[in-house]
Amino acid sequence: MSLFPCGLTRRELIWEMGGGFAGVALAGLLASESRGADAPSGSPLSPKKPHFPTKVKSCIFLMMNGGPSQVDTFDPKPELEKFAGTEIPKDKKFINSGGRKIGFLTPAFRKFRPGGKSGLPVSDYFPRVREHADKLAVIRSCHTDSHAHGSALVMMNTGKTFIGRPSLGSWSVYGLGTVNQNLPGYVVLMDKRGGPISGQPNWSSGFISAAYSGTLFRPSGDPILDLRGPAHVTKEAQREQLDLLATLNQQHMESRPGGRELAARAASYELAFKMQSAAPEAVDLTKEASKTLEMYGVGKKPTDEFGRNCLIARRLVERGVRFVQLYSGGGHLEDTWDAHAGIESNHGKHAAEIDQPIAALLTDLAARGLLDETLIVWGGEFGRMPFSEGKNEPGRNHNPYGFSMWLAGGGVKGGTAYGATDELGFEAVENKVHVHDLHATILHLMGLDHEKLTYFHQGRHERLTDVYGNVVKDILS
Repeated sequence: MSLFPCGLTRRELIWEMGGGFAGVALAGLLASESRGADAPSGSPLSPKKPHFPTKVKSCIFLMMNGGPSQVDTFDPKPELEKFAGTEIPKDKKFINSGGRKIGFLTPAFRKFRPGGKSGLPVSDYFPRVREHADKLAVIRSCHTDSHAHGSALVMMNTGKTFIGRPSLGSWSVYGLGTVNQNLPGYVVLMDKRGGPISGQPNWSSGFISAAYSGTLFRPSGDPILDLRGPAHVTKEAQREQLDLLATLNQQHMESRPGGRELAARAASYELAFKMQSAAPEAVDLTKEASKTLEMYGVGKKPTDEFGRNCLIARRLVERGVRFVQLYSGGGHLEDTWDAHAGIESNHGKHAAEIDQPIAALLTDLAARGLLDETLIVWGGEFGRMPFSEGKNEPGRNHNPYGFSMWLAGGGVKGGTAYGATDELGFEAVENKVHVHDLHATILHLMGLDHEKLTYFHQGRHERLTDVYGNVVKDILS
């Protein structure tokens, strides 16, 4: 029997070649699966059809960094008045104080009043938002998995308490793409006092393509640092450079199929070139009417910054940006909603900054016919306890066991309150809504099935809601 130089017989050689061809086919299948069954052709940001029809085209997430108190804002607890100054009940001894002092039961620092025809109660921290009560669906039974700011923020944004996961905005753009190919699909507007403790992982695309990461915009000047090229390089020359680079990159990718990072980087170069004119125009508020600026509180304290960001958010969704996230509160402690020192001093300051701009955003979107196609989400990473921190201290500690968030806009049943915490506001007890449920509901309103929106990673079909999550159907219109 004659052997080939490799030491194999003819039959053995053909048999092993067949196995090799099968391996090539398998590698191709796995590569396409890792890109996701619905990965768009061409640009990763190309518009895609939702899983089912929906009016919603964009989402604006108003993130209250630090954790606002539910019993002082959207979850009235009259029983706190009755038991004010008493110790917490024995059945609540499971509460994790994080090493901080536990004081006495403390009633709301401002009154609740009914709003709109629905009579939905909203506290005096938000008198302007209360005028839009009939647009709000307040979820009073939210709960999360972490007592700490950093991990709770990452949880609210990515569905897990550890970093490295794609954020809600990234999943949204991955599933739907974006209408405007000259702007990012996902934009983040930060508070000038700083970002959230856990930083960039809150808007990261994690293990999916970097093309779906959030892009930080500054509210004035060039929205993105170093976006413009050198003054001596003309736009025509820049275009020629990018064309040459695209050709070289394409040759490289054709000889090495399956590499996603280079493709994402090449797409980012093209997007940056387009954004040089589109992004500054999107944040240029000089074209807005003076009445509009006044409505948002632009140009006056304390509403100027958040008012600008809310107005920019409206301009971005108007131009086809899929997901916009605004942060209220930056840095740590009293620069955020983290009201350990005092609810009145802290929430009084931050609510005054955002109440008018948020009301203006709701008014403006409705007037332009955009509210039906824009989903608004408001909330923080957790809530706060119904007791004070220490004796005669007016602050409240973190509460991941029960807190409130609200939704408004397209597909939302306004003027409703869903779920409940116990009579004192310690924990969710009725129709509990976990962060996974909240995410499933947001994706549903955007036309995405959270169980079908998956990405194959390390041998598993990953999704935003892990293996959990139920759509809160009772708040859907």
